[in-house]
Amino acid sequence: MGTITPYETAKGRRYRVRYRKPDLSEAQKRGFTTMREAQLYLSMVTVSKSRGEYIDPNASRVTVRMFADSWLRFKQPPMSKPSYYMTLERAWNNHVAPVWADREIWSIRHSEVQEWVSELSTLRSRTVVLRALGVLAGILDVAIDDRRLATNPARNIRNLPRTGPGKRRVYLSRDQVATLAACSAHPTMVLTLAYTGLRWGEATGLRVRSVNRLRKRFVIEENAVMTGYEIHVGTPKTHEKRSVPYPDRLAPMIELACAGKGPEGLPFGDGVHHMRNSGAQGWVRERGEACADDRSVHPPAHASRPRPYGRIARDQLRRQREGRAADARPRVGCDDARHLCRPLRRRSGCRRISPQRRHAAARVADGSADPLPPSAVTAERRLLSFGQGSRRRICPISSF
Repeated sequence: MGTITPYETAKGRRYRVRYRKPDLSEAQKRGFTTMREAQLYLSMVTVSKSRGEYIDPNASRVTVRMFADSWLRFKQPPMSKPSYYMTLERAWNNHVAPVWADREIWSIRHSEVQEWVSELSTLRSRTVVLRALGVLAGILDVAIDDRRLATNPARNIRNLPRTGPGKRRVYLSRDQVATLAACSAHPTMVLTLAYTGLRWGEATGLRVRSVNRLRKRFVIEENAVMTGYEIHVGTPKTHEKRSVPYPDRLAPMIELACAGKGPEGLPFGDGVHHMRNSGAQGWVRERGEACADDRSVHPPAHASRPRPYGRIARDQLRRQREGRAADARPRVGCDDARHLCRPLRRRSGCRRISPQRRHAAARVADGSADPLPPSAVTAERRLLSFGQGSRRRICPISSF
């Protein structure tokens, strides 16, 4: 088991505990003021060894940086998507490393982590705070798996930032979408995003072989995501293949986009290189601002306006320097266009798709089930045939 021996110091008698670790090496701890404290500690060590839960105190005298390198290597592609790994790496470099990288893991307290989260919440959004906390907790979980730490002080944090109002969405009508497409240099892309609900990476990752022009459907198999300045092609966000219909009136434009390109060609863009989403300075935002003179494109006044930060704040500052109002025009970006699909379908009388129907559609897409019944296909075509009820034509495109 172990031994307890007294020794004299300038402040009086103290007690030393000697015992053997599971690897049979000798260890000791000194400084106990009473015999009872020394016995309790020796009993705790004995029980933890019998249960296989003993943790060497010297093994926890390592810094967080030691486990961070290995944890980030575990998360590198193909274990995770490149875009997700980039967010983890940025969270570590910008928020976690400056505070915790050189701290020994045994010295981190739960109250210190809570104070760090509260301070970071005043500077960053809820998403950034939770991601940074998740990175720290994941790194300390590695230390627990290596038997260097008993509990994780970054888990079970009670006071977390609350959910805010979220990003303000700009919902457009059919005529407004037609105006935006007419002002854009890529009208087919704008209309595809608006009336199919595809993500930007899914639309740019489409290939000619994935376009079923007979059934007027896109087979979503790949996703092209721009991480930094590089485009990575991988699986969709849900890691599942699915089939998405597109409207009948969009068929001639899709046919023209696929003309003269091989099965591996890209319908959108030059057919070889994936289109790039350049964010706030991209072609969709510039065209959206150019078309904003039409007051009908403005969002409702009661729309929620979260606190701007980052790129949005810099964009508003640029507008103020140029003498324009900060929110004079709506922001319609590549990632915002896909959110136009749901309200447009609702206005057309399309009912919500139940989870059972989504699952059935997915089974049809991967070939494990029969095609949809003719009634469902007819209703789908009727709901996706846009532009027929428009009272005015403001788009110079002849097919709309």
